Amino acid sequence: MWKERNVLITGLSGFAGSYLARHLIDEGANIFGLVRRRADGSIPKNVLDKNIQSGIHFIEGNLEDIAGMATALDESEPDVVFHLAAQSFVPRSFTHPIETAQINSIGTNNLLEAIRRKDCDPTIVFAGSSEEYGLVFSSEEQYARMKEKFGTVYPEPTSIPEVPIKETNPLRPMSPYAVSKVYGDHLMRNYYYTYGTRAIVSRAFNHEGAGRGIMFVTSVVTNQVAKYAAGDIDRITIGNVSAFRDWSHVMDTVRGYCLLAEKGLPGDVYNQGSMRTTSVLSYILLSLENAGMPVDRIETVKNNKVIEDPTEKDTSPIFGVAFEKTKVDRMLLEGEIDFELEDAGINVRSGAKTIPIEFDPDRFRPAEVPILFADITKIKKLGFASTYSVEDIIRDQLNHFMDEKRRA
Repeated sequence: MWKERNVLITGLSGFAGSYLARHLIDEGANIFGLVRRRADGSIPKNVLDKNIQSGIHFIEGNLEDIAGMATALDESEPDVVFHLAAQSFVPRSFTHPIETAQINSIGTNNLLEAIRRKDCDPTIVFAGSSEEYGLVFSSEEQYARMKEKFGTVYPEPTSIPEVPIKETNPLRPMSPYAVSKVYGDHLMRNYYYTYGTRAIVSRAFNHEGAGRGIMFVTSVVTNQVAKYAAGDIDRITIGNVSAFRDWSHVMDTVRGYCLLAEKGLPGDVYNQGSMRTTSVLSYILLSLENAGMPVDRIETVKNNKVIEDPTEKDTSPIFGVAFEKTKVDRMLLEGEIDFELEDAGINVRSGAKTIPIEFDPDRFRPAEVPILFADITKIKKLGFASTYSVEDIIRDQLNHFMDEKRRA
């Protein structure tokens, strides 16, 4: 499939882009990477870390410049374009919404318009996001809380629960980043319907692994756990531990992108994920365990919420899907317990040791996405399979942070 094919990757120097480039170089593709001009001429860190600089044709440019996009197409003559470039840090989108829109929305428009005007015909895989779904309802109680909080919900749910999330689920984006991705998602399909552009939308759920940006929550967690294990800090500091995410390993997502380029239908949308959901709290607890600190019990600093053996494995069905989860996640998902900012934090008991988890109000989002849980039935019909567990991802990240130079 990929031998000697020309592939243009926007966002090649990013986390997923560099993994994708490594994979496609190994498959024999000719890789062209769009990268921003660097004053010192240095090679991006993610590229150096994977030692792939000799296998890439670098093209300087940025999405905000349509002329630069046209030049990139001339130089690469792509058979396939993977459009991954974005301002992808959700908290930054709240403080820099215009920058996010210019890069993610107008930048995507520039790429599509350059392709149309150059009259080239590559397959395009657009990296949409599970954040597009935003406010997803997992229970009637959650819906009632959100209705009370916001006063209105649009679109109204037609049935609850809305998880696992199908591609047909309503889009209720909860951040400027998510809105920008909805724009790009619809624009890709509009160019397909209007001009026949062979655009395929991937809505990838959270994908993680070694080298994930230090500001993203899985790296925030594993970086701190590595520092705690080394004796560099005396507590874990975090925001909302009750948020649930469908975390995949980045290599599963990379293989999904390639599968969509090969077998996806232009104009269509495909979820990518693992078909499981895990709380931020469980990510912390499992990280502690994989760093050699078994978790016996957790208890909140205030309000006396206590769970014995919180990481005990549970495979019972929830939302009609049987998947491996922790005891505390089952309790959270079934509404038996919740952890709020007012609880102040959680003390983790590991043998004679007490590990404090402190809740930081500055780390709570202005508008939170409570749960993401992908229904990947559609992409599985193309041959996709999720191959990594949550603990596989955690071990990769902890191993990465064992090098103290990588710890922030």
